[in-house]
Amino acid sequence: MRFDMRLRPLALALAVAAAFGPRAATPARAAESAPSVTPRDTVSLISESDSYIPGTPLRLGLRFRLAPGWHIYWKNPGAAGAPPTLSLSPGGAGDFVWPAPERITEGPVTVFGYTGEVVLGQRFTPPAGQTGPFAITAHATWLVCAKLCVPEEAQFHLTLPPGPARPAAEAPLFAAARLPHSLGWPAVITPEGRLVVTPRMAKNDSAARIFAGRPYFFPDRPGLIDPDADETRIKGDERFFLTLATLPGFDANADLTGVVEFDGDPARAVAVTAHPGVVPLPSSTALPLWQSLIFGLLGGLILNFMPCVFPVLAMKAIGLAQFGYARRRAVLSHAASYAAGVMATFVVLGGVLIVLRASGAAAGWGFQFQSPASVTAMAWLLFGVGLNLSGVFSFGGGVTGFGQSFAGRHGLLGSFFTGLLAVLVATPCTAPFMGAALAAAMVAKPAAALGVFLAMGVGLAAPYLLLALLPGLGRVLPRPGRWMEVLRQGLAFPMYGAVAWLAWVVSREAGSAGVLGLAAGLVLLGFAGWVLGVSQQAPTPRHRRITQSVALTAVLAAIAILSGLAAVALPAPPLAEANAGEGGATPYSAATLAALRATGRPVLVNMTAAWCVTCLVNERMALDSAEIRRALADRDVTYMVGDWTRQDPEITAFLRQFNHDGVPLYVLYPGGDHPPIVLPPILTETSVLAALETVRQKSALAAGAGNP
Repeated sequence: MRFDMRLRPLALALAVAAAFGPRAATPARAAESAPSVTPRDTVSLISESDSYIPGTPLRLGLRFRLAPGWHIYWKNPGAAGAPPTLSLSPGGAGDFVWPAPERITEGPVTVFGYTGEVVLGQRFTPPAGQTGPFAITAHATWLVCAKLCVPEEAQFHLTLPPGPARPAAEAPLFAAARLPHSLGWPAVITPEGRLVVTPRMAKNDSAARIFAGRPYFFPDRPGLIDPDADETRIKGDERFFLTLATLPGFDANADLTGVVEFDGDPARAVAVTAHPGVVPLPSSTALPLWQSLIFGLLGGLILNFMPCVFPVLAMKAIGLAQFGYARRRAVLSHAASYAAGVMATFVVLGGVLIVLRASGAAAGWGFQFQSPASVTAMAWLLFGVGLNLSGVFSFGGGVTGFGQSFAGRHGLLGSFFTGLLAVLVATPCTAPFMGAALAAAMVAKPAAALGVFLAMGVGLAAPYLLLALLPGLGRVLPRPGRWMEVLRQGLAFPMYGAVAWLAWVVSREAGSAGVLGLAAGLVLLGFAGWVLGVSQQAPTPRHRRITQSVALTAVLAAIAILSGLAAVALPAPPLAEANAGEGGATPYSAATLAALRATGRPVLVNMTAAWCVTCLVNERMALDSAEIRRALADRDVTYMVGDWTRQDPEITAFLRQFNHDGVPLYVLYPGGDHPPIVLPPILTETSVLAALETVRQKSALAAGAGNP
């Protein structure tokens, strides 16, 4: 059947009437302008009130009715797009009161916007001197998209009569707008992009049911958070955590504002303002307590074989040599005293660390080595132990008389001191299993945390206790003799080596002035040790007291120097820059890492410290090898170094992101959307090459997927 062309105007009129209902077929009401109509949308200017009062604010809004499949954009459009604008005359341009957005997928990108019907409201105040009907002219622009995007604009005219403000027929449209709830929930954004929100609501509150579900974060401003990246969500007992993918525009020192929606429903959205800070992951993500205790025990046991504990083996060796001829009860007493010293020191260090963390300090394992004064004190302590082993001075009788006084009080205190020193020199190291145990301890309740530290102490003391419990050990070891004195003196040199290493650490933390203070203290302590040795050969008690007073004066002078180091902020060279210059590494910063990841480039992050012996060994044995450097270059991997020798909040935040409370930490980002790989704390060239091989494989797979 042919269509009569004379009926075409009538058909068009019927189509318009069917599409827009009675409103399109009748004159526009006073509270809504004539619409702008396209096949993609119908847009009009509406008012919440059908009249106005001069000088009294009212609400105007752009009403969008979008055709199926089409959408417009939020104030942050996401990966693409542009938000609508509205300019009123009189009045000028203003910003909308934005409803909560939706996530919309446009091919490979994610955008934030609206579908269906939405009203973008704007506050407007008629002039105070206005009389008679008030004519409003509005110019709007917007981008409407489906498979293609079409920029649109229109001019709208709306006239309101004067009179008492009464709700217009369009008022329910404003009330139905899905504005985010302003509930004042505290929120924190960490330097690496972890958003932590603490809902304020009672468990029986109806809001608790409304906002239960899976959260998603929409940042107010573009260029801060990657909308295409998945957000890692963790729900704790009292708060929830969103790990966001930051972009180069992200500022770790600025507030982050936005909207949190639950299960993608804009009606269940909350406006949040997150302040910069550092928050550890919830305890639900850490190890269970029983596993933390086992890991702490294993970590403490392995700590005996770490290079940082080697200097204290001198005193352990002397004690083991006594097992050959001492009474069994005495042997067990000294083993128990040594174990008590180890465990007590672990508990004290753990307690101090817990208190510091509770007070807001960003402290981690080995925190005392981040102070030049603490490092200097440790160097002096090891120097004094070395002088004692070298025979410059001694407490009590010599080796030949040691067996007779082995069970005396002085000997037991010496064993306790040996255990204390073993823990202090072990803190620059992180053994396998220790990282997970420490992370669990830092988010556990204080009693459970101290239990984990105690388990580490049991692990460190376990070999010494087991040797003491073996009854046949005395028959295996050689008989006491001159060899013990030679061994004692020879084992002083690991102590002196540790002092030299700590002097280098002080140079990194406090520069040449700090090294000068450390060296001056060594001279004073050396003099005090020599005088103390002379006093033990003094002919009369009076001479002995005089020489001991001289030695005490020298020690007090050294303590005065130490107090100066602790009180004065000494200048020091920039750590990250100095360390990063070695091997062409890039200094770590959260912004630089985010920028590299945004380009899809693989990155190997090395979190280290000058006082971390494990770190230094790993770098010399694995990371600094020519083979590793070549593999990094071949795979276009950026090598990034973070130096935690002194406190650095950005590095602390990075460590906590991976549930670590100390260094070393090695994280390999393969590139693209692949998750990061955490390398073991003890590296070998083979293990690093194997990890880098995964980068090559993932790159090859990505290239194959992009070229079918």
